[in-house]
Amino acid sequence: MLNTPKSLRLHIGVFGRRNVGKSSLVNALLGYPLSIVSPVAGTTTDPVEKAIELPPVGPVVFVDTAGIDDAGALGGLRMARTAGVLERVDIALLVCDHTGIGDDERALLAQLAERKTPVLCVLNKSDLGPLPDAALAGLPGEETELVRISALHGQGIDAVKESIIRLVPEAHLQGPPLVADLIQPGSTLVLVVPIDLGAPTGRLIPPQVQAIREALDADAVCIVVKERELAAALGNLRTRPSLVVCDSQVVLKTVADTPLDIPLTTFSILMARFKADLIKLSAGAAAIHRLKPGDRVLIAEACTHDLICDDIGRVKIPRWLRQFVGGELQVDFSTGKYFPDEIAHYDLIIQCGACMVTRKHMLSWLYRAERQQVPMTNYGVAISLLQGVLPRALQCFPAALSAYEGAYEAACCAAARRPGVPA
Repeated sequence: MLNTPKSLRLHIGVFGRRNVGKSSLVNALLGYPLSIVSPVAGTTTDPVEKAIELPPVGPVVFVDTAGIDDAGALGGLRMARTAGVLERVDIALLVCDHTGIGDDERALLAQLAERKTPVLCVLNKSDLGPLPDAALAGLPGEETELVRISALHGQGIDAVKESIIRLVPEAHLQGPPLVADLIQPGSTLVLVVPIDLGAPTGRLIPPQVQAIREALDADAVCIVVKERELAAALGNLRTRPSLVVCDSQVVLKTVADTPLDIPLTTFSILMARFKADLIKLSAGAAAIHRLKPGDRVLIAEACTHDLICDDIGRVKIPRWLRQFVGGELQVDFSTGKYFPDEIAHYDLIIQCGACMVTRKHMLSWLYRAERQQVPMTNYGVAISLLQGVLPRALQCFPAALSAYEGAYEAACCAAARRPGVPA
């Protein structure tokens, strides 16, 4: 609770060919030897992450990667891991040396441009002599910043930090709110937090902590209760709360205990807005109505955790889906920060709340689903739909509700609605 989670930090990726000095640059930026430095090519294998404070930007994560020119079967695996990092970095440092920009760098720059990722070109080993202008011919125009450094001698490191500050995306500096824009000073926010086998002992999960902090920053009153105490807590309040937020697993009971005139939503729906695009994820949820027995669904978990007997992603959601469609489904799972490349064979993707990955990471997965024309939603939106309370859970977000209703109507027009499928 005292440290900023990695998922809320600015992610800065360090890319380049083998032996251009990527790890040396990371060590120079950190001020101590985190990454192993060696003249042997391919020393860095898996991406190495380090969270630090970078004034005045604040909390950041540096990601040191393997060479983009790695060779052999093992090198191909290393480069695949590096490619995965592209999806989750907010800024890219492209490190090159006295040999300049080549085909590998140009290919990487094209991928970064496709993702609209700001790039800083870091020319290392400047102590070896001036670099001919022709060696930098591959840089994409004047918008790409260039800094000349010598990581070995610590020269130019401050200039790199200054350039990083200039490249920080405005959206990161502002930061989308989780709940602050839905409450007012002096109002009351009620959080419904179940304590079950999946709740971490002695602490709350990141979205719950973040909601409490935003309520405090907004000069609001925050009340935290378990689902069994919600009705009594609401009855004890003299004034109507501005908002009730609950865990998705207890949304049905929370809806039943919360008067209709009190706005209500779930933590996971808030995370869909905070980490991705709630409007698109709400529209994607309408695909649940089109599912039929035998269809294929991917449930994507962005974190790794020990499975419990009634795990939300592995057990509950598949069970609710089977009950909804009235038959068996082919349900696959992905875990961690590496989303499958080929997903076109799926009829639906359901993503977790994404509290452990960055907003850009989540948006890149949503973009991949759009390109392969696969509808995508998230846990909170899907669970509320499967429990029959999605319109109530989306009442705070009219545009998202309209997107869901429009997609649902389109689905009904495209195919006759099956008997027994709830609206």
